[in-house]
Amino acid sequence: MVPPLVSLCARGVVSDHSSSPCWLRWVPSELYAALLEAAFTGHRPLAVGELVQRWPDRNLRVGGRRKQGQSAPNRLCIQALLLAVVRGLSDRRCALQVLDLCGLQGDEGGMGDPMGGWSLTVALCTMVVQAGAGAHRAQRREGERERKRFSALEREKDVKRERGLWKREPNGDEVDGNRPGGDDREWIGPYGTLSEEDLSKGVRRRMETERRRETSLTGPGGSRTETQEKEVSNVVLVHVRADLFVNARSWERVRAALSTSGPLKLQCRYLRVEEISVSSIKTLLDLLPRHGLLGIDVRYSSLGVAGLVELLPLLSIFPALRSLRLHYCNLDFRRDHPGQEEALRDLSQGLAKLQELRRLSLTALRLPGQLRVLLSSLPQPLEILELPYLSLSPADLSYLSCSHHVSTLQQLDLSENRLEESTLPSIRRLLSQASSSLQHLSLSGCGLTDGLLALLLPSLGGCCALKSLALALNPLSMACLMDLVRMAVRMPSLRHLLYPNPLEDYQPGLPDLPSSAQLLDWPLDGATEINMTNSQLNRLLKESGRSGLFLTCDLLNYDKDLVD
Repeated sequence: MVPPLVSLCARGVVSDHSSSPCWLRWVPSELYAALLEAAFTGHRPLAVGELVQRWPDRNLRVGGRRKQGQSAPNRLCIQALLLAVVRGLSDRRCALQVLDLCGLQGDEGGMGDPMGGWSLTVALCTMVVQAGAGAHRAQRREGERERKRFSALEREKDVKRERGLWKREPNGDEVDGNRPGGDDREWIGPYGTLSEEDLSKGVRRRMETERRRETSLTGPGGSRTETQEKEVSNVVLVHVRADLFVNARSWERVRAALSTSGPLKLQCRYLRVEEISVSSIKTLLDLLPRHGLLGIDVRYSSLGVAGLVELLPLLSIFPALRSLRLHYCNLDFRRDHPGQEEALRDLSQGLAKLQELRRLSLTALRLPGQLRVLLSSLPQPLEILELPYLSLSPADLSYLSCSHHVSTLQQLDLSENRLEESTLPSIRRLLSQASSSLQHLSLSGCGLTDGLLALLLPSLGGCCALKSLALALNPLSMACLMDLVRMAVRMPSLRHLLYPNPLEDYQPGLPDLPSSAQLLDWPLDGATEINMTNSQLNRLLKESGRSGLFLTCDLLNYDKDLVD
């Protein structure tokens, strides 16, 4: 695709940093976005910093979903962006008020040295804390200067009081200020006529009077300088929205940034936490702004049933929460435990309070036979349901195929839940009910044999909206794989098929019905067989004329999000 002329010109402009003083003062505000995009694409951190420091619009969004083949912004460019935001706080040319960095993070160690979510979170929080500390230091310096000016004025008042002119006598003669006093003499001070008795009270008493007057002006909450400091600390100049990645090492930094008052206010769209305790997660949730949090992802944290019951009421206070993802959180209902029924009831009641939930992901939680208890309480039908490694029972699949969620599902992940012939009627009924809405389906590692897949192919072919289908790590032969591809090319909406390596591609010794773990670990029989498989599938794809369908067996690099 040929880039537009504006993009080509922008790349040429930002490529020469020595000329930036010439064009920066004349460039119209409408071209800033194109220039910034060119600076990110060309890895020009100096140009990024200069553009952001004088950003002419109220909003700036950097990140979002990237196009296929598009890399994440360079680490140096992101650091230049964050520094420029802080410098722009004191630059009158900068009109920035909302900085949206949601989706900016890339893969750690990826091409082009991108900044991953963990590093970006630490950098963001450091920026917020330092900006707040800088604002407080500047305010303290200003307060000190104000106090010095006030002290100078007080001294000047005292001098004027001591050297004030006496009132002239009625005959017009001026009274000497050094003459011993009489009761009929009065002194003209800065606050009007004072008697000599008032003058004898001394400077100390008058300063006390002024201090009381100052207190009456500022109120009992403190001095005027302290009040001004509080007001300045609460003034937010730029709201920063981002996805936050928090683990045990970065938790303290994130907590400090969320509790800091200053010119930058950190807001969170998606929160991902790993390996931190329930109490730490609760602290983060208490600090987050109530509006704006769309999802929370908890991974590798030993929540247990009690911890999850404790967290769910806190999640209900976020009115826009649409996504809840729990991965490897030590929930296991395979054994009978005292209080298990009560805990399930509490979980169900907690989920019922999530009014806007549209995505639920439960990975390796071991909840056989409990799917009805969890999903039936949700007030709104789900659009995304991910249940890998959940040890689903036939009763779970039967409920799911008849639940109020099935007709609205757009994405369904049943990976690593073993399917048998007794569960196929439920799966076929599920696919039939979701045929008009389902866009992404994963049945990887479900133990689908040639016979089971042959029974399932008609139902899969009836999913008219399906865009991606994942069937990796299933023990299929080459003949069955060819039937799968023939079915796939007849699905006009399907754009991505993740197929398993056929059994013929593995080295000898593989069991007759291997598990997904055995298929993953067993060595393949050299590059010759794999190339032969690819050539046969691609020939079939070419003969069908489906150039928009992408076939792959690369499980590690498979990404269904690239389909959109």
